[in-house]
Amino acid sequence: MSPLHLLTGHELEFIRLGHAIVLGFSGDRHVIIEAPAHLDGPDGRVDIEPDDPSDAIGTLLGDVVREARAGESGQLRISFVSGAELLVDADAFAESWAVAGPDGFLIVCLARGELAMWGGASGKMCR
Repeated sequence: MSPLHLLTGHELEFIRLGHAIVLGFSGDRHVIIEAPAHLDGPDGRVDIEPDDPSDAIGTLLGDVVREARAGESGQLRISFVSGAELLVDADAFAESWAVAGPDGFLIVCLARGELAMWGGASGKMCR
């Protein structure tokens, strides 16, 4: 099972805009986006830039995660019950996204798509 399953079934409760986009989900789960993303929704594909975010990201508020997974190249894909899908590509030179959960869980997409993960209460890092 993917470590990103911790997002499944959780509702998007808030969106914080700034140098990064923070998506806050129920159950103390967060997604931090620091690279360009794409939102595929009922109005087609919309590009989402952390420094200049589109209002389209707000359409996800109240939606529930159906599935979240990381691709082999470090791409983050979050599918929502509404049918919308958020896609964040890995950046060649910097961290592009992170997912944080309860008990200290953290997974970070490093440069070139390598994933680093710290697990639960143990705080251990694994790659």
